[in-house]
Amino acid sequence: MKKRWKMALMPVGLTIALAGGLVFAQMRSGSYGSTNGASMGQGAATEMTPDSKYDAGAYPSFTPELAEGDGRQEVQSFCATCHSTRYITMQPPLPGATWEAEVNKMMKVYGAPIPETAAKKITAYLQAHYAPENRKE
Repeated sequence: MKKRWKMALMPVGLTIALAGGLVFAQMRSGSYGSTNGASMGQGAATEMTPDSKYDAGAYPSFTPELAEGDGRQEVQSFCATCHSTRYITMQPPLPGATWEAEVNKMMKVYGAPIPETAAKKITAYLQAHYAPENRKE
């Protein structure tokens, strides 16, 4: 009985293996995809009328300003080299120890080139302005 099942499944297995090999060969040769790819066209652009106004302005950037205080310049110069200052302002109020851990992580894990004196100033700034007890919305 087992031999019969094996014999019945063998052609199915061979067919699947052959189909997989053909698909792989097509992919390697770059000839996969639609056969009518060259004839696929793009729709015509809509016609612009002379009495219409077509104007586009600059994309608005709504990055909130950092709080005024000692260390703000260091935060803007060192932190903003890798990410927007929005990453700071969008955080929930974090405890002081968490801000210290974040600054250390940026330096040690991500390799932020922050001098130790600037790191202390950045940490003090974040603790003074973005901790739960003193966060100003």
